[in-house]
Amino acid sequence: MSLSTAIGAISALNECANFFQWAKSAVSSLHSRWTGSQEKDIQDRLLQLESVLQRLRDTLPAMYNLIDRAEWRSHEHYVAELFPKLKDTVYDADDLLDEFSWHEMKVQLEGNGTQSAIIEFFHNVVQGSFNKLTDVQGRLDHLSSQLEKFGLREVRQQFDKAVRPETSSLPNEPKTFGRDKELKRVMAFLSVPTGSKRKRTNIPVNASTSTIPINQLSDATGILTIPVLPIVGIGGVGKTTLAQHICNQKQVKSHFELIVWICVSDDFDVKRLTKEFIQSCRDKKSTSDNLDSLQRTLSNHVNNKRLLIILDDMWDDALKENMQCWKRFCAPLLSAQEGSMMLVTTRCPKVAEGVCTVEPITLEGLKEDVFWNFFKLCAFGSESSYNDPELERIGRTILPKLKGSPLAAKTLGRMLRMDLNASHWMSILESELWELRQEVTDILPALRLNYMYLPLYLKRCFSFCAIYPKDYKFEMEDLAEIWVAEGFVEPHGDNFIQKIGQQYFQDLVTRSFFQKVSGGYVIHDLLHDMAQKVSEHECFILRNKKEFDRVPLNVRHIYVHPSSDFDNSDLLSLCKHRKLRTLICKKQSGNKKSSVVDNWCSKFSRIRVLSCASINELPDSIGNLKHLRYLKISKGRPLTIPPTFSLLYNLQILDVKTCKIDSLPGDFSNLRHLQRFVSQGFSYCPMSVFRIDAAEQVQVVTLLKNLNQFRGDLEISNVDMLSKDHAAEAGLKNKKYLYKLTLEWSGGLSESQIMQHSAIEVLQVLQPPTTLRSLLLENYPGVSLPRWFQAQMINLNDIPSVSNDSIGMFESVPIERLGNLGFLEELEVRGCPNIRSQSFH
Repeated sequence: MSLSTAIGAISALNECANFFQWAKSAVSSLHSRWTGSQEKDIQDRLLQLESVLQRLRDTLPAMYNLIDRAEWRSHEHYVAELFPKLKDTVYDADDLLDEFSWHEMKVQLEGNGTQSAIIEFFHNVVQGSFNKLTDVQGRLDHLSSQLEKFGLREVRQQFDKAVRPETSSLPNEPKTFGRDKELKRVMAFLSVPTGSKRKRTNIPVNASTSTIPINQLSDATGILTIPVLPIVGIGGVGKTTLAQHICNQKQVKSHFELIVWICVSDDFDVKRLTKEFIQSCRDKKSTSDNLDSLQRTLSNHVNNKRLLIILDDMWDDALKENMQCWKRFCAPLLSAQEGSMMLVTTRCPKVAEGVCTVEPITLEGLKEDVFWNFFKLCAFGSESSYNDPELERIGRTILPKLKGSPLAAKTLGRMLRMDLNASHWMSILESELWELRQEVTDILPALRLNYMYLPLYLKRCFSFCAIYPKDYKFEMEDLAEIWVAEGFVEPHGDNFIQKIGQQYFQDLVTRSFFQKVSGGYVIHDLLHDMAQKVSEHECFILRNKKEFDRVPLNVRHIYVHPSSDFDNSDLLSLCKHRKLRTLICKKQSGNKKSSVVDNWCSKFSRIRVLSCASINELPDSIGNLKHLRYLKISKGRPLTIPPTFSLLYNLQILDVKTCKIDSLPGDFSNLRHLQRFVSQGFSYCPMSVFRIDAAEQVQVVTLLKNLNQFRGDLEISNVDMLSKDHAAEAGLKNKKYLYKLTLEWSGGLSESQIMQHSAIEVLQVLQPPTTLRSLLLENYPGVSLPRWFQAQMINLNDIPSVSNDSIGMFESVPIERLGNLGFLEELEVRGCPNIRSQSFH
């Protein structure tokens, strides 16, 4: 659960404090509707409700902290049972608070004096939600008490030794498979002689990395820095196995005086590592706890010795304190002899980049032919071809899902060897990898360590991706919008929240959770299996008819494949999952107004993200979706939008770009949180244009009134059709995220003084925000410019992107200074021959 959800919930509660002040006053103002006892009862209920909300506000931050701690112990049976219940209850609390926020917006938009809004609030919220809130608070208290009893109060967020056993230099496997190329490169890096004569080999340095040639690393007193070669790859790919076999090569043993193996794991403690290093040198524990004493002792032990140091399983914390921890650890090693080397194994590309002196070795999955031999060894106990032909056929079919991972082959091999019957092997073939019971050291628990080491907000973002099928191509901007809609992205100052979501995406890319491919990004299949495992109670993918019976009752996110195996009755069966927050349905539900969508909108009252393959008409029940933030319809023309659509006060994204919209409801401007609206007729969003044409000019400009979260470019054509009052309702100066404004007159108007004066008045009230970056006026018929062009702020010569040709069209107007547009970078004026006055109005 992301911290942003807690922040959002608490923010909603703070807003509700003001709301309750209004509610108490409203009760008194409507005293004629109730008897004295009824009014007192309502006032008492309001006080109780406010108290419960306050308590929930105080409780929620601790619950999110508890979720984060419990996740580190969720491999333990007793925690595993309570953990999904805790998350589900926190979701319920968040949904209730979000509903309060919706009612507050409704009252604000309809006016505090609207009796219908006040009465609806009392009936639906005060009387309807109090028991829900007390129930949720009681469940939170009970679950947190149970989890605290299991010792989660003091749990440290680090890997359990049972999950990540300590490694040593002795190989667990008798030989390596398919790593000859990597082995040769490491041996060359170590400058180990391969024949009777010793030869020094300089490693070719990749010019794109910050590296130091080995022959420049020493002087008379020692080495300037120890050469480091990282071996990087996902968990279970064979990094440690490769390093172990290198340590045990005869040439390596004879070449280095001392080989030191240290299992770092997720605790890069310089004192601990230094003590272990000293113990490796003299086979005796150090009794000192003083870092200076420890480092001097280590420096003396390695002085003038040729060392091979292996740091196995390093994580991001090795880079903490701006690399100072790493530098402190390496400092005593500078007394070692020239030719000393270090190998580092890590799952983290950031670690490899931070410590390397030569280009890292990246381990991928084993090639198919080699992998098959290894898989046979795991499944049959032998690489022999004299195995059951039917089992071999099934084994070859299982193989692709393991993606060349040696640990995945061991995991499945152990399961298969338990029962050498075709029925058992077929059951494993037909199961998803994440559904199979695994030991704590198998492939998915091993990969889960990558997930556990993520910050809490990135955990929520990545685990949500389990809703998408394997090989799904992600687009950063689209996924970031959905993360924002789900409440996974934490606001930060005035930064555009979608941009923060995009930075989250990039963080996951740098940590190798997403891989760049042609046309987007994908998640490695094994990491996808891991994501499905950690979110198995929250996310579900429906691929065929039989899977509808396996959907968890309290599931929060569902993806429906475009399969022909199921029909509308199957889609209707989803209505029992009342807590659903996300529904992405690629299955088309017909060309007419769909009863499926109508039922969904009636039942899925908590949904935040809804994406449908095809709809021609949104049902009236769409207004029930108080929590909806993201709505996407892939096909449907023309699309009819009902008046109840205006109740979607939380809507941020409306993406119907393949649909032509018949009309917009009159209260469309109530969607004050709308940030992106794309349709065949209209579109306003970052990197796009909201273009308003003549046919719907007055209506749509009026509808812009409350859309102050509007972001990107706005183009209004046929401005001459607007009256001053209609133009004023657009409220452009309140849209602080507006990037570019284009105002276009038809160019065919009479040049009468009345028309010219009207144009000046209309342009005056179309004043843009002071943060505007680009402005274009085209065919403006006025003879002068409005007051907001007057300037005391900016010299035109300082504007970086001004078109001088366009500015020349002002002729005698002194525009060397612009008005309140302090952030303007581009100004273009064309087709405006009437401007002749030097005065501003």
